[in-house]
Amino acid sequence: MTTSPATQNLTRAIRGRVLHFLRDPQFHDDAYQYWEDGVLIVTAGRITAAGDYAQLADRIPAGAQVIDHRGKLIVPGFIDTHVHYPQTDIIASPSPGLLHWLDTYTFPEERRFSEPAYAAGVAGFFADELLRNGTTSAMVWSTVHAASAEALFAESERRNMRMITGKVLMDRNCPEFLRDTAETGVQESADLLSRWHGRGRLAYAITPRFAPTSTDAQLAACGELASAHPDAYIQTHVAENRDEVKWAAELFPTARSYLDVYDRHGLLRPGAFYGHAIYLDQDDRKRLADSGAAVAHCPTSNLFLGSGFYDFHESDANRLHLTLATDVGGGTSFSMLRTMNAAHKVARMGGYHLSALRMFFLATRGAAEALGWADRIGSFAIGNEADFIVLDPAATPLLARRSERAATLEEQLFAFAMLGDDRVIDTVYVMGETAGAGAATAAKIAVH
Repeated sequence: MTTSPATQNLTRAIRGRVLHFLRDPQFHDDAYQYWEDGVLIVTAGRITAAGDYAQLADRIPAGAQVIDHRGKLIVPGFIDTHVHYPQTDIIASPSPGLLHWLDTYTFPEERRFSEPAYAAGVAGFFADELLRNGTTSAMVWSTVHAASAEALFAESERRNMRMITGKVLMDRNCPEFLRDTAETGVQESADLLSRWHGRGRLAYAITPRFAPTSTDAQLAACGELASAHPDAYIQTHVAENRDEVKWAAELFPTARSYLDVYDRHGLLRPGAFYGHAIYLDQDDRKRLADSGAAVAHCPTSNLFLGSGFYDFHESDANRLHLTLATDVGGGTSFSMLRTMNAAHKVARMGGYHLSALRMFFLATRGAAEALGWADRIGSFAIGNEADFIVLDPAATPLLARRSERAATLEEQLFAFAMLGDDRVIDTVYVMGETAGAGAATAAKIAVH
């Protein structure tokens, strides 16, 4: 999706129940702003005002397009911080555990992404699915093939989406048909980074799959590339399940911990995202927090593969930079609402109450802060890019019935998280333009 010349300078006023976050509600009382009858004013794809409609109505310029979503909730677009687009077609594949799942389904499927046409086809469907579920930005995994990253970058650029991806690096403990070398893997990564990082709304992530599939030489090369490009992102996995942790300890016997393997190679810093992070000790958590790196919590994947429960108490105690992620295809849904559902239940299993307010924060402003993009996406701050979604509290009969009795904002958000899925996503806006299949078909549109 690209902005047409006819609409690129158009001002739109989008009216409805407006919510966004200023900080983490777990630690702050004044964490959000909410207007029951609110409005967003958007010009040239950016937020120029957000607040109460009665107070801002006079600021809507003559000729502006007014879109009426009253009764529905307008929030920033969801941000998914860990999702594998090449695993789209193996979602919901049965397996007794992670390593079997990789060998049986994941690696054979990823082999197909050496073909640019195949990668492009999946990338198009993947982007459709993100938008259909209200996800407007994501940190995405490709495969070892440069063509796979090229395909997703091209598709994201066509839709003007703010997206991150990178080719995977693996030089051992994987099928030969997916294996690169320390030299070739990092050289291909550097070439992709030079072409795509910072191009429009795109960014590059240096992407070693996980420590057991990289030699020390490859991890060292990743660290050197990261040092040369301090604004590039890093994504990988850590401490997802006990067998993996044991394997990492055997492969890196001199490292203090699994996380320490990455730290030794300069891969802990702001903009580095670690998927799962279930089996960490106190030293690991302190080091993660101090480094500025973030955790991508993947609850549906952790449950599906039986990996374990994330420890929210210890996460809070160490003030880890926490985000939410679907982790498709180990994860079982592209929906961030269904991901919230699972996250709440995982937290309860550990005796922790994860509020709906905090879940919505983690999926929007919290993720943007961890990415260093809070001045671009994740909230309705003036000047931010106008990526936002409209949620319908009457999307299903049960949700409508429960929403009628929601006495507080927390109750309404909790109903969305517990009962919602892609059907709740009424309209998606990317840079102020409607995107995806549900483009404002039921909204009242007028000229001011």
